[in-house]
Amino acid sequence: MFDLQTPKQPSEDAIIVQNVSKHFRIPHEKKTKLFEHITGALKGTNSTYEEFWAVKDISFTVKKGETLGIIGENGSGKSTLLKIIAGVLTPDSGSVKVNGKIAPFLELGVGFNPELTAEDNV
Repeated sequence: MFDLQTPKQPSEDAIIVQNVSKHFRIPHEKKTKLFEHITGALKGTNSTYEEFWAVKDISFTVKKGETLGIIGENGSGKSTLLKIIAGVLTPDSGSVKVNGKIAPFLELGVGFNPELTAEDNV
């Protein structure tokens, strides 16, 4: 017997980001006297932490063939979001689905040849 099912259509979505959030705990050392510093180090109480939400509840879909630009101020979460999409970082919540391959060039200077002019590097 033949099973005549409709062939599964490939997804038109290239990237699906749903309710993605990521935070970091940034340590801050307390300024103390030498004695308090030594006893605090022994007790593990020298640092306090600030919760910093780099990305909070972000959702979007990129269709195949579309171009997406991510813009924002320094520290607004652009690189964190791209690292989550590339699988370099794991989100605290939400999900990312990528239909295809991601080749992350996230660090400053990646793909730049210092022996070429600025025009030739483009």
